[in-house]
Amino acid sequence: MSGLVLKLSPKERVLINGAVIENGDRRSRLAIMTPDANILRLRDAIHPEDAKTPVRRVCFAVQLVLSGDSKPADVKHGLLRQIEELSQVFTDSDSRLVLAEASQGVIDGQHYRTLKSLRVLLPREDRLMALRPN
Repeated sequence: MSGLVLKLSPKERVLINGAVIENGDRRSRLAIMTPDANILRLRDAIHPEDAKTPVRRVCFAVQLVLSGDSKPADVKHGLLRQIEELSQVFTDSDSRLVLAEASQGVIDGQHYRTLKSLRVLLPREDRLMALRPN
């Protein structure tokens, strides 16, 4: 993640390599120069009780890697399997590209990229879930 720039709102929190950092009273920018730093905006985090749908469960699993709670090697195959399962539901070409990007992020160990890709599917999943008969 060399050269990543985070723009933070006042009092916004971010998790960087397992440490929670809170911004001060003003907007600020942080340049993350360390390659492969694990970064998660806490406002974007999915809480365990909200990981009730397939895409949210995969996002949550990726978050655990970013927070340092899971080791990438331990979850790599499971994440790839879960992403493959999503491809059985999201069959349109745009979603397939998103899932391919997410898979490549897991393979390359770029979990932030994986999470960013998967988050694109959340509104689509919400629409599909709304159409599901009870």
